Amino acid sequence: MKSKLVDLLGHEHMASDCFLQSLTHRSAHHKHNERMEFLGDSVLGLIITNALYSNMSSASEGYLSRLRASLVNESTLADIANELSLGDFLRLGAGELKSGGFRRKSILSDTLEAVIASVYIEKGMDAAENFVLKIYTNRLKELPSEDALKDPKSRLQELLQSRKLEIPGYELISTSGDDHRQVFTAECSVPSLHIQTKGVSSSRRKAEQQAALNAYEIVKESFKKK
Repeated sequence: MKSKLVDLLGHEHMASDCFLQSLTHRSAHHKHNERMEFLGDSVLGLIITNALYSNMSSASEGYLSRLRASLVNESTLADIANELSLGDFLRLGAGELKSGGFRRKSILSDTLEAVIASVYIEKGMDAAENFVLKIYTNRLKELPSEDALKDPKSRLQELLQSRKLEIPGYELISTSGDDHRQVFTAECSVPSLHIQTKGVSSSRRKAEQQAALNAYEIVKESFKKK
């Protein structure tokens, strides 16, 4: 089956030394892609910023900033990399291959940034912009609402304040696991509504956000019934 990358970049570019370096993880060779990731991150950020600025003339700065963050974060980049089957092209060392590095979000997202840099280096900004806009076509057409982009803690606080209720409280309940792989459990409490929810994640912040999201859904449903 023909690769999407071939359709987008062509055989000539994919055979270039620059493109091959963009696929090379530091575990595979001393001539790796980390500097290209740095460049690609800036190129991607400018292209997405320009696309949002040009197409959303009425959006506030805060909304534009949250949109950009949602489009260029690790998860989104890794999803796009998977859509392009980029993992099939990665050049990894034996250890990374054995541990499944071709599926790791951080490696996929970094490599996609390096690939964007390779297009910029070899073909210029117009070609890089064309490539980025093509791989982001659906995401730029279906942008999330401003409210959907707010983090759960902010959404919960605003919902409670709209009913003149006290803001929620957060407490770290427990921490478990090894130092390099800890699991945090946090609790969110809304005393005025007798609501307590928990969240579990790999960081305290994420655990609190999960607890806040769980509380938000409960509060929202309770308000609907009134």
